Amino acid sequence: MRQIIALGGGGFSMEPDNPLLDRYILNQSAKPKPTICFIPTASGDAEHYIAKFYHFFRNEHCQPSDLSLFRPPTRDLESYLLEKDIIYVGGGNTKNLLVLWREWGLDAIMKKAWEQGTVLAGISAGSICWFEEGVTDSYGKGLEPLTNGLGFLTGSNCPHYDGETDRRPRYQQFVAAGNIKPGIAADDGVALHYKEKDVWKIVSSRPQAKAYQVDYDGKQVKEVELETTFLGAD
Repeated sequence: MRQIIALGGGGFSMEPDNPLLDRYILNQSAKPKPTICFIPTASGDAEHYIAKFYHFFRNEHCQPSDLSLFRPPTRDLESYLLEKDIIYVGGGNTKNLLVLWREWGLDAIMKKAWEQGTVLAGISAGSICWFEEGVTDSYGKGLEPLTNGLGFLTGSNCPHYDGETDRRPRYQQFVAAGNIKPGIAADDGVALHYKEKDVWKIVSSRPQAKAYQVDYDGKQVKEVELETTFLGAD
């Protein structure tokens, strides 16, 4: 079963005192103590970001590790990643993530991991990268279309839909103008869980956080709120 869990925001880096989304990711592995590898390429392999990852996951039922392309743990990156149960991609600069992954061959490795059943997850840039297209601030000030994602998932993606003032209007503008394909937007605290290439479930760590399907009918943008399950309801 191919799975991708795309976070619009939240997780250990944004909600250090709210473990709901990260524990949800861990629970998608069939292993009682899964191996989980953090890939912080989009942040330039920032040490403080890696430290936050370990601070949370070392206290969970898992075996955490990380992959830095600036300090590679091995020359055989394929074997290193394909032995993991979960791969968790951090946020940052999506354009740089894609450039570096393609140079190092991680794009092909990620596809192999996905096809063999490794759970792929990620936040922000680590969410956008799995789609064909998305909205990014990779180019500096302001938001722009990004049209060269990995394409494991069809359409476009917009994280931080409620977390940054310009995200909602700019995403809708890009879709209406045909700059990017229609797609799905996620508020901070929301995770889009795909099985194969379809949304299987949408979950949240915040009671009011939602996801939306955003389309254009030739006259106006259509935004449809999608059913979202709050993980803290029980």
